[in-house]
Amino acid sequence: MKRNIWYIILVVIMGAGCKMDEPVITSTDKGAIFSSEEGLKAYSMSFYDILPDATDQSIVEQSLVDYGATNTLSGFTLINSYSENNSSGWSWSALRNFNYFIVNNTNPVIPENVRNNYTGLARFFRAWFYYGMVRRFGDVPWVDHPLDPGEEDILYGTRDSRELVMEKVYEDLMFAAQNITRTSDAQQSTLVTKWVAYAFASRVALFEGTFRKYHHLNLSTSAETWLKRAEDAASVVMQQSGKSLNSSYRQLFTSDVPPVSETLLAIASNASLGIKHNANWRWTSETYGTGLNLIRSFVCTYLQKDGTPYTDRTGWEFEDFYEEFQNRDGRLNATLRYPGYVREGNIALPVFSGYARLGYQPIKLSVDATIGDSRTESTQAVQLIRLGEVLLNYAEAKAEQGTLTDQDWTNTIGALRNRAGITGGLDSKPTVLDNYLRETYFPDISDPVILEIRRERAVELLFEGFRFDDLRRWKSGDLFKKSWTGMYISGINKPLDVDHNGTHDVIYYTDDAGLTSATALSNNPNPYKVKVSTDPAAEIIQIHPAGNGSGYYLAWFTNNDSKKVWGPKQYLYPIPIGAINLNPNLAQNPGWENGATNDGN
Repeated sequence: MKRNIWYIILVVIMGAGCKMDEPVITSTDKGAIFSSEEGLKAYSMSFYDILPDATDQSIVEQSLVDYGATNTLSGFTLINSYSENNSSGWSWSALRNFNYFIVNNTNPVIPENVRNNYTGLARFFRAWFYYGMVRRFGDVPWVDHPLDPGEEDILYGTRDSRELVMEKVYEDLMFAAQNITRTSDAQQSTLVTKWVAYAFASRVALFEGTFRKYHHLNLSTSAETWLKRAEDAASVVMQQSGKSLNSSYRQLFTSDVPPVSETLLAIASNASLGIKHNANWRWTSETYGTGLNLIRSFVCTYLQKDGTPYTDRTGWEFEDFYEEFQNRDGRLNATLRYPGYVREGNIALPVFSGYARLGYQPIKLSVDATIGDSRTESTQAVQLIRLGEVLLNYAEAKAEQGTLTDQDWTNTIGALRNRAGITGGLDSKPTVLDNYLRETYFPDISDPVILEIRRERAVELLFEGFRFDDLRRWKSGDLFKKSWTGMYISGINKPLDVDHNGTHDVIYYTDDAGLTSATALSNNPNPYKVKVSTDPAAEIIQIHPAGNGSGYYLAWFTNNDSKKVWGPKQYLYPIPIGAINLNPNLAQNPGWENGATNDGN
C-alpha cells in the first residue's frame, strides 16, 4: 500500500488487463465525482497506484546492474535467454484511468484553478506512465483519451514516434508543474507536489537528452534542447523548493518518516496499520533475495576522504577488507557492512559463508534492527525522488552542454561530497582524468567533469533504481558483461582476521585437509567456513591469483562470463509476442524480430 489508510476511497476500479478500450467502472455517479473538489481529490488518490511499492525490485536494483553480483545471472543479459516470448510490460490499463479523468474534469462549477490542479496530477502520472513505456520500448502509441471499441485505427494502429510521445510527456509535466498547487507534504512526503513535478521533469529530460546524444538520434528536438530542459527544471527545485541535503546520508534510507529536508517523494509504511515491506529480509537472507554483492572494481571507485582516487593509493590492489574501508568516502560505510559495523550491540560482519560471496554485503536499504531479517517487518520509507538526484541531474545536464561552472560544481557535486565527509575538490571542477575510472568504466569519456559526475551519480544513487537506465542512456551496456570479482584475501587454508580486531573471522578452504589445518590455527571457535575453488570453471566461489604471489581475489560465476551478452537491440525491450499477435501493425523492435533470442547482436 502506498497511501495512508484514510486515502483508500473506492472511486474508480480499473481492470487488470492490457487492453486500451476497457470500460471504466465507478462506484458512484460520474457527475458526483466531477462536480466537487472532494470528488476530484478522492479520484486522484487512484493515480498513485502506478507508483512502485516498497517491495518492487525495479527500485531496489537486484539484478540488472553492472556493479553487483547476484545469486543468478539475469536473463536479459544472458545469451539465448530473452525474447519477445518472455518480454512483458505492454500494459495500458493505468493510462485509461488518467485519460478518463482528464477528459471529464471540465465541470465549470469547480473553479478553473482547482480543476487544473487535479488535471495537473493526472497529467503528471500520465507522464510517469509514458516515460516508463518509452524507456522500455522506444516508440509507443500515444493515446490521450479513453478509447472506444470502435476506434480501430488507434487500437490496431502503428506506434507513434519517440519524438511525438516525449514532447507530449514534457507538455504534461510542464502543465503539472505549473498547475499543481501543493508545495509541501511535511508529514511523509508521499504526495506529489509542484516540486516533485519539476524534479521528475529534470529526470525525464536528462534521460532523453543524453539518450539522444549518445545514441545519435536524429530527431527534430535536439539533445541540447532536452538537456536545457533538464537544467531548467532542476534549477527550479534547487532555487524555489526550500529543500536541502539531509545531514545524514544513511538516515535517508533507514527512517520510517523520510527526512523532509531532502525528500520530495517517498513510499511510506506504517507498522500500526500493518503496512510493512521486506527490505531487510531481501538484503540479509541468503535465499530470499538475489544476494547482491558489490564487485571490487566498483568499490574501488569510491574516493578517499581527501577527494583523491582510491586507486592512486600505493598498494591498493592488495588491500584487504579492513584496509580498503579506511579514510574513504563516508557513503561506503553507509552502503556496505564495514569493519566494526554493529547491529543491536553486536559486531556484524558480512555473511561470508552465504550472502557475501564477494565480501561486500549491502546495508543501505536495510536497518540495523534484526526483526525484519527473516520476515516482512520492515517499515523504513523508500525514496523515489530526492534533492540529491536533482543536484546530479542539474550538474550532468550542464556538463553535457559544456556550461557547468565552478560554482555549479560546488553547489551540486561539492555539496554531495561534503555531506559524505570528503574534504578535497569541493570548490572547483576537476581538470585531470582518473585513469582507473575511465579505463574500467567509461573509456570513451575524455572530459574529467563528465567522468566525475558519472562516478558521483553511481555512488550517490546506488541501489535506488537508476543504474540500468543510466548505462542504457549513456550507451554503456557492455558494462553488464563485467566479471564478478570481489575482495582481496591474503591466503587460503588459513584463518583470516578480516576486520583486524584480533579474532579470526573466516576460513577460505579448498579441501577438508585445508579446513582442518586452518581450524586448528584459529583463535575463534566458530569462524565462517567457506569452501572455494582454484578452478575457474567451478560452480562455487572461485579464487583467482591476485598477482602478488600469495593473495587471491574472490570471484563468482566468472565461468559464465562468456554467456553474458549485450548488443544494440538490448537498449530497448522487445514488444511482447502477445501484443503483436493482437496487432501486427505494432512491428517488433530492431533485432528482436521473428522470435530472435538474446544473442547480443
